[in-house]
Amino acid sequence: MRKRIYPAETSTQSFGQLSVNTVTQLGFKPINSAKVTIRKATPENEIVEELTTTNLGRTVTIDLDAPPLEYSLEPNNPKPYSEYNLEITAPEFETVKIAGCQILPDQLALQDVRMIPSVEVSSKIKQQQQEILVIDPHTLYAEYPPKIPESEVKDDVEDSFIVLNQPVVPSIIIVHDGSPDDTSAPNYFVPFTSYIKNVASSEIYSTWPESTIQANILAILSFTLNRIYTEWYRAKGKNFNITSSTAFDHKFVYGRNIYRNISDIVDQLFVNYLSRPGIVQPILTQYCDGVRVQCENWMTQWGSKYRGDLGDDAIEILRYFYGSDMYINTAEKVSGIPSSFPGYNLQQGSTGEPVRVIQRQLNAISKNYPAIPRLKVDGVYGPKTKEAVEIFQKAFLLPVTGIVDYPTWYKISDIFVAVTRLAELV
Repeated sequence: MRKRIYPAETSTQSFGQLSVNTVTQLGFKPINSAKVTIRKATPENEIVEELTTTNLGRTVTIDLDAPPLEYSLEPNNPKPYSEYNLEITAPEFETVKIAGCQILPDQLALQDVRMIPSVEVSSKIKQQQQEILVIDPHTLYAEYPPKIPESEVKDDVEDSFIVLNQPVVPSIIIVHDGSPDDTSAPNYFVPFTSYIKNVASSEIYSTWPESTIQANILAILSFTLNRIYTEWYRAKGKNFNITSSTAFDHKFVYGRNIYRNISDIVDQLFVNYLSRPGIVQPILTQYCDGVRVQCENWMTQWGSKYRGDLGDDAIEILRYFYGSDMYINTAEKVSGIPSSFPGYNLQQGSTGEPVRVIQRQLNAISKNYPAIPRLKVDGVYGPKTKEAVEIFQKAFLLPVTGIVDYPTWYKISDIFVAVTRLAELV
């Protein structure tokens, strides 16, 4: 963990990191020269940093004070994250204010901000924009309603409401920000991977062992895909796929920051879910924290952390809690993605149609991100294609390798879809 030692003191100070990314609400264009003012969430609300976004819409990564690492590694400790208030301004855009951005020690927090041009803002939206977006406390720190137990396989909807032949990863999930019967709660249309990253960042600590994070993300994925596959809420006449209520589903916090390592793991695992032999449905993998709430035959979050400490890998953790007949399965289809990953990495020297796909998609993205060079669509992965991939990876905080691996392929596809579909609306 990075710590700074002060000369006149014997104690050390822990630090986390923050990077802010700004894009337009519609059109998905990066906002250059947006000003980001960061204040510590204290009564004094003092300014600790002022940053400006680059032509990629992103600020530099900065260090911010954070509590000791130990606070997030055991339950019932003081708050393990520090909180910061953000104000984002840009000429001709409405100001965005976020309260409670959560910084964990030795972790990179990513805060995405979508800004609305002032000329396009109605008086109602302008009033909403002037309100501060408050990030709810983490579920492992604050108390939330415990999950109401359900059967892990939905036999009651098997024949009448399931319309899919097999589990499909959706491009968008509709999240109802409240309990199922709260008609006043808003619905949010959220990219599927963004939803999973948001939930995982809200329900586990990114400081935990990698295998623990993987196990919890797989459980979140399987639970969510069960809701999609069984049309659980649609079958009840609802106009959404899932809720943000911990009593029914998972905690989703609109507008919250996520964490880099959680984001990377979701990008690697998002087509996976958990299954049992002979059952097509993704398993509704329920869990609890294991400290405030006990849940027999479910995974406990703190228990999964301790299993990770012991060296268990993700499937060992999952089988420890859910049984030895739990398996990791893969959805064959990702909805809304123009082309599936070819099954091998693309790099200098690669040729063929998969290279053409990436070149065409990067050219479309470069209209919004001009730093990405335009490419000749010739199916040859040369130095210029490698350069374009590297700039894309830098813009979206992927490992800058110049190689189109599995996470890079699907991130390019995601951004291509966002750019081309949203461009139709503006």
